[in-house]
Amino acid sequence: MSREAEAVLREIEKEAKRRFLPIIGPIRGKALANLVAQLRPRRILEVGTLVGYSTIIIGKELDDKAEILTIERDSDEAEEARRNIERAKIKPKVKVIVGDAAEVLPELEGKFDLVFLDEDKSEYLIHLKMIEDKLHRGSVVVADNAGLYAHYMRNYLNYVRNSGRYRSRFLKLGEDGFEVSVKL
Repeated sequence: MSREAEAVLREIEKEAKRRFLPIIGPIRGKALANLVAQLRPRRILEVGTLVGYSTIIIGKELDDKAEILTIERDSDEAEEARRNIERAKIKPKVKVIVGDAAEVLPELEGKFDLVFLDEDKSEYLIHLKMIEDKLHRGSVVVADNAGLYAHYMRNYLNYVRNSGRYRSRFLKLGEDGFEVSVKL
């Protein structure tokens, strides 16, 4: 991993404490990095960029053949994310898309190997259903905050665990965790 990426991640962690930014942080960040390193996805979709912390975590594990599309509704945060991602010098091509995920997702083309959901928890299922046809067998969907905010995501968790379309499990990480779902 590049020293630049590490330095930018540490800066964002300090800023997050000062500004109360809801980043995934080092514990869930390490788990996400390990998952990405294991899966080696080529095409990644992230819903909820904020300032680019998790984008950098994903990107630092991949080479220049990978592509990350990340959606952020707040234009100021998207611009800050672009600057952070550029300074981190990660290898994948990254496209930060400004807009509401509900409007952007239907317009996206192609398939995704990995999806990271990290925005309005109550909209996870809506967003998953918008991109389900853009997933292939073996695509992995990682939903953040499936521990602390599980009550906001009940419909999503019920769907990925019981629809028969995914093999899904909760990964407890500190006080919170991810729901990791593999498309069948």
